[in-house]
Amino acid sequence: MPHSTTAVTVLCSCYNHAEYVCKSIQSVLNQSHSNIQLIVIDDYSSDNSVEVIDNFILNFPKIQFIKNKKNIGLTQSVTNALQYAKGDFFIDLAADDILLPNCIEMQLDTFQKSKFTNLAMVYGNAENITKEGNHSSYYFEVDEYLKSKTIRPSGDIYSKVISSETVLCSVSSMYKKSIFDALNGYDTTLSYEDFDYWIRASREYNIEYIDAVLVQKRITPNSLHASFYTKKNKNSNSTYIILKKAFKLNKSKKEHQTLIPRVNIEIRNSFFTRNYLVMIKNCYLRLRLGLKTL
Repeated sequence: MPHSTTAVTVLCSCYNHAEYVCKSIQSVLNQSHSNIQLIVIDDYSSDNSVEVIDNFILNFPKIQFIKNKKNIGLTQSVTNALQYAKGDFFIDLAADDILLPNCIEMQLDTFQKSKFTNLAMVYGNAENITKEGNHSSYYFEVDEYLKSKTIRPSGDIYSKVISSETVLCSVSSMYKKSIFDALNGYDTTLSYEDFDYWIRASREYNIEYIDAVLVQKRITPNSLHASFYTKKNKNSNSTYIILKKAFKLNKSKKEHQTLIPRVNIEIRNSFFTRNYLVMIKNCYLRLRLGLKTL
């Protein structure tokens, strides 16, 4: 099937993003690929996001708008919205991020032409931008031609995903819906969803990198990335749960050895953010990993 006719669902999740959400929606409308189902979700914002979205989509009746009646979190919001997804592939887009015009076309092209079988997802690079929309940096460092300076992993990348290095860029990812469903989607008990899914997907399927900047990722003081370094944040326990799952998924001594540095990082992070109970849990996980590598 030519990818020009392939249906793609974009789930645009908003929580207090009134300042940015219209730009995010417009970036979907500006895609070179045309067969797109756009679902916008507002997770009970306390600002005027709902009003802003309502006004913006008046001229776009095909856009579906889901208004949560209470705040249920990003992961649950996206999971609920996925029941309405009609696309063979989908993108999980935050309402303060922006898709570049050829993002979806390049992602679909990669799915179609990939040398890897059983491809669960593709991902690319992102330009980090400030709150005002100015250039800050790139998610993966680039050369003068905007190509990654280091080779990003593709194919069977499970060991890379569980390692201590940054491997994937969630904001530039496209997921194959049938595989996502086969893996039972996101774990809604976690405070963030992507790392856990990467691990489960890469254990059974292939993943491919697109060496191009596909999106603009807005870095703000309230972003998820910033919250990982706040005192006693709930993300630390979710990370522990994810790493504990990875421990159970590991199939070799080498994979256990690969996971150890990642757990060591979490031990340090939980200490500095005063999540002492999580630190103890990670220390016990580190002990179990050490015993598996003897």
